Amino acid sequence: MRAVTLDSVPATPAVSEVGTPRPEPGELLVKVAVSSINGFDAATAAGYLQGVMDHRFPLVVGKDFAGTVEALGEGVDGFEAGQTVFGVVMKPFLGTGSLAQYVTVSATYGVAPVPDGLSVREAGALGLAGTAALDSLNAIAPAGGETVLVSGATGGVGALAVQLAAARGVRVIATARPGAEADFVTGLTGTPVHLVDFTGDLPAQVRALAPEGVDAVVHLAGDGAELAGLLRPGGRLASTLGLTADAVPGGDVTVHTIMADPNPQTLAALAEQAASGALRVPITAAYPLERAPEAFAAFGAGALGKLAVTCS
Repeated sequence: MRAVTLDSVPATPAVSEVGTPRPEPGELLVKVAVSSINGFDAATAAGYLQGVMDHRFPLVVGKDFAGTVEALGEGVDGFEAGQTVFGVVMKPFLGTGSLAQYVTVSATYGVAPVPDGLSVREAGALGLAGTAALDSLNAIAPAGGETVLVSGATGGVGALAVQLAAARGVRVIATARPGAEADFVTGLTGTPVHLVDFTGDLPAQVRALAPEGVDAVVHLAGDGAELAGLLRPGGRLASTLGLTADAVPGGDVTVHTIMADPNPQTLAALAEQAASGALRVPITAAYPLERAPEAFAAFGAGALGKLAVTCS
């Protein structure tokens, strides 16, 4: 099969021929229709996960997938061949990812059916970013009327977090540079979003909008300690970048370090919201598998939203 691979790290991903995987007991073989680029994939290629996870070369990269079940491993219940599914590859090693024509995944974790009303294109870009966004919002648990700062609002996770926060009736402050970034963020939701330019004096801009501090922060980019300093006493911060309470000296704030948990219940909840139109998967460009290296380059250059990759 054709797949996006790395022969070593750090390296630039390339498209090559590798063996088609076979499902082990408890696994599904999925014919991948759509995948997408995530920060995790870029970090893998950059070599940042060396020593953190086992790397098996040639390493097929990719976390997100949507497609049809091609075959069932021994002992699998609840799925059938031909069924449309989506999710996130969650294996204890790196090497058999989803930026490929086929992928094997656990049948009990990281996969869920694609409901009516949700396109395969959207499902293929929803799993990891959606889970990270929803887990972050659930951790800070904002109540209606509170103010939430989303730092990194122009990326895939941030664009979904802005929508999920707005849906809870909170006042959203989001980071975006004037121009295309600002237009992208303000177009995400039908409710007003207050923008701050992270290339300027971010604390001053936030304080002008929330003089007593914001109630919560979703930390997807920027200086986490600086962002924590913008919280009111008793405020909460969720970080997908590994920020811990030890990095926030003093202050009466709570820090949640987020590791996305794409369990079937979370994936089903995200899919239901996206299928109903309550949540829009912010795909801004799509690339065929053969041009996936271009998608990686665009991601690294700061592309807005999600970049989809069609695999079949």
